[in-house]
Amino acid sequence: MMAIGSALLWLPLLTGARAAAVPPSNEYVSKIEIVRNPVYPLDVVDKLEEATMPKVDAYMAKKISSGKNNKCTLETAAVRREWSDLSNEQRQEYNAAIKCLTKLPPRSDKNRFPGAQSRYDDFVAFHMTHAMELHDNYHLFGAHKYYVWLFEEALRKECGYTGYQPYMNYDRYKEDPWNSPLLNGNASSLGGNGKPEPAYKGVSQPGRTPNIIKSGGGGGCVTEGPYSDMIVSLGPTSMTTGANIPKNPRADGTGSNPRCLRRDINRDAIMGATADRVFKLFKNDNMDSFYNELLGTPPPKNDPYPWGVNTSGHYVAAVDPGGDPFTSPGDPLFYFHHTALDRIWWIWQMQDPTNRLYAIPFVNANMTMPMKRAVDPHNVTVDMEWLGPKVKLFETHDQLGGNGGAFCYVYV
Repeated sequence: MMAIGSALLWLPLLTGARAAAVPPSNEYVSKIEIVRNPVYPLDVVDKLEEATMPKVDAYMAKKISSGKNNKCTLETAAVRREWSDLSNEQRQEYNAAIKCLTKLPPRSDKNRFPGAQSRYDDFVAFHMTHAMELHDNYHLFGAHKYYVWLFEEALRKECGYTGYQPYMNYDRYKEDPWNSPLLNGNASSLGGNGKPEPAYKGVSQPGRTPNIIKSGGGGGCVTEGPYSDMIVSLGPTSMTTGANIPKNPRADGTGSNPRCLRRDINRDAIMGATADRVFKLFKNDNMDSFYNELLGTPPPKNDPYPWGVNTSGHYVAAVDPGGDPFTSPGDPLFYFHHTALDRIWWIWQMQDPTNRLYAIPFVNANMTMPMKRAVDPHNVTVDMEWLGPKVKLFETHDQLGGNGGAFCYVYV
C-alpha cells in the first residue's frame, strides 16, 4: 500500500502537473521542447512519433534548401501537446478560452442559423451544414485540419489563448476514463460524465459484431466541471444518438434550442482506439488501406471493440451534441479527437513524405464515407465560408509550411 506521504507526492502528477522537459530516448536531439507527464509511459505510437522526428528533420531540411518551407522551421513550429502533458494552469487557460468563445457574438448569417448564439456556435453551424463534404474521401483529413486550425486561431486571436489546440491520446484513458485528467470533472478537466439516462442505450453500429456501443451509464446532463453550465443551442438533427433531447424548432436543427451538454463516458468506445490499434494503422503503406482501417472498414472480426479508430474517438463521451455527426463540434471533446486523428495522419505521412504527403483515398466498394468521383484533387478548394478564406486542398495536407506558411506545427 502506498504511504500517505508518497501519495501526496504523486498527486500533482495524477492531477496533471506538468513534467519537466526531457530529452527523447534516442540519440537524436530534438529541436522542439519535449514535455511528458511521467504518470503515462510512452506507448508504441508515442515511440514511433519520437523515432520519426529525424525523418521530419530531414524532410524540413530539404524543404528549406529548396525554398519551399514558407518560413516554417522546426524551431519556430507551434507544438500541440497531449492534454495530460499540460499543467493544470494550461488546461484551465484552454477552458477559459472556450468559455470566452461561447460569449462572443456569432458571425454566421442569423437568418440561416438563428440558433447560433456565439462564435463557438459559428463552428458548429458550419459543420452541421457541410458534414457530407467534410467527410468525403477528399476532405476528411485536410479540411478537418484547416477547420481545427481556424478554431485554434479563434481561441488565440479572439480570446487570448496562449497555447495551441491539445489532442487526446485515447490509450492513456482506456482503463478508467471517468477518473482521467481529461474527464474527471475537476476544474482542469474537460468536464465529467452525464447523469444516468435510462432511455439512452448507446450508439448503433450496424454491420458490426457487437452492433452497438452500449451505454456506459451516462447519457444525461453533465453536472460537474467547466462545462456543467454550457448551453447547447443548435441541433439536434435527425442523426442524434441521444435520448429525450428537446426537438429543435427547425427541421434542419438550425433553430435556437437551449439545453444542457449531455455525455456518456464510454470505456467500450475508447477501447476501440487503443495504442495497438492505432499502431496497426501505420502498417498500411497505401492511403486506401490506411483510410479504410481508420474507419473500421471492413468491420474487424472477433474483436469486442470493432468500431474503428475514427468512430471510437467520436464516442469517447459524446451524446448531445457530440454524438450527432452534424453537431458534434458542439462538445469541446470534438476538437481533441480531430487533433488526435490529425496527429495519426501526420505520423503516417512522415514515414514516407515523398509518396504520402498528398495521398488521397480513392473510391472503392468498401469505403463507408461519402465519395468524390473523377475529380482532380489539384482543382479541389476547401471553402470554410464565414470561418476563413478558401485554400487549395493540397495546401491543407502540409502542416509544416502549408497554407502559405500559416500551418506550422508539430505534435508531441
